[in-house]
Amino acid sequence: MKFFYLSTVPNDNGLHEVHDRECEQIPDSYDRDYLGPFNSGNEAMRKALTIKNEVSLCDNCCKSMGYSAISNLD
Repeated sequence: MKFFYLSTVPNDNGLHEVHDRECEQIPDSYDRDYLGPFNSGNEAMRKALTIKNEVSLCDNCCKSMGYSAISNLD
């Protein structure tokens, strides 16, 4: 199980990225929200979508965990 965070600052595409705690590209502590412990980036993504409308998985730490971007279709 890994611990995941959501960037509060959008990337160049306007998406908030999900990072695991060990990611080299994780934002500073002031620029991220704790999502919790999850088995995969996809699980963390579901939680992130309850906080922000548009999120993506970090290409560095979540690249092999499935899709790279998703929008909340409420």
